[in-house]
Amino acid sequence: MRKIGIATCVGVTMFALPALAADYYIVQDASTKKCTVTTQKPTTTTSVVVGDGKVYTTQTEAENAIKTVKVCESK
Repeated sequence: MRKIGIATCVGVTMFALPALAADYYIVQDASTKKCTVTTQKPTTTTSVVVGDGKVYTTQTEAENAIKTVKVCESK
């Protein structure tokens, strides 16, 4: 009985962990030209993914990369 409980916990964890992982995108608002980091890929024409459309695995990685994207630089 104990083995079944442990196996169930391991199985649930294996399926739950990928759902917790988020993808981060650098997105530019088409009207303001302001760039932000978001967890959702834009589906409208008012925002576009910039930085070669790269998907980042952590928010910190995306925030550091936003500093190097030419269209996001402050003028």
